[in-house]
Amino acid sequence: MEHLTVKANGAAFHVARIGAGKPLLLLHGWPEFWLTWEPVMARLANRFALTAPDLRGFGDSDKPDGPYGPEQHADDMLALMDALGIERAGVVGHDVGGAVMQPLARKAPARIAGLFLFDFVYPGIGPRMAAPDRLNHIWYQSFHQMEMAPKLVGATRESCRLYIGHFLKNWSHRQDAFDDVVDAFTDNFLKAGNLAGGFAHYRAAHAARVKMMQGEAPSLPAITVPTCIRWAEHDPLFPYAWTDRLGATFTELDLKMFEGVGHFPHREAPDRASLEISTFFSRIGWI
Repeated sequence: MEHLTVKANGAAFHVARIGAGKPLLLLHGWPEFWLTWEPVMARLANRFALTAPDLRGFGDSDKPDGPYGPEQHADDMLALMDALGIERAGVVGHDVGGAVMQPLARKAPARIAGLFLFDFVYPGIGPRMAAPDRLNHIWYQSFHQMEMAPKLVGATRESCRLYIGHFLKNWSHRQDAFDDVVDAFTDNFLKAGNLAGGFAHYRAAHAARVKMMQGEAPSLPAITVPTCIRWAEHDPLFPYAWTDRLGATFTELDLKMFEGVGHFPHREAPDRASLEISTFFSRIGWI
């Protein structure tokens, strides 16, 4: 694995790279950073040139001064592609990464060969996210709006480990999926600015999510880039039933359930996740 610091869009980004072939850009979620992709990267390195950045605010990338949402992350990723000399790439993402991929594909469809996504928020979820039986799963999004949240979570190493570890374990169906890296994830989020940097996404996305929950999400152009979505069978955050309106956002859609996993398919079943990614990009000729 090669690790680089790359200047782009006025910031320094940490990037992990491995492999050779057509480029794939891997965009992580929360509470994650580049390391979440390591099992998939190891399995795909003989077929693709894989680039896994830490989004601004996460890992060893620079931190934003305030709220920092999907539109801004998308601009970062386009600038990062320029800095790395990547004219066109396939993009793989999950959670926050999936939120970033939507404006990315709308801003620069010619630069995206295809999109491969695991579970993420999209406008078609709508008011269902605010249903009473859902609110107990998304309380953290409100907590992350609070100025005191980073200090509370980061008060001690144990408090940070308990908080981050809670989501890694309880959002997984295979609950040991992060056992080998939970200390590395804790160390990552204890780095200066990383808790606040991750929370900055939720602060930036809050108003749009409230509008979505109220059924007032603005109408956006459909994404025409070839898209493959493998939605987890047992995601406690985003039930598979919420995939019913994906066709209104993605016009060229290959959707299937990813069986036997929770919110983190790429960590819970990396063999199958890697095969699904490789199969899709092979099918669209990005190989």
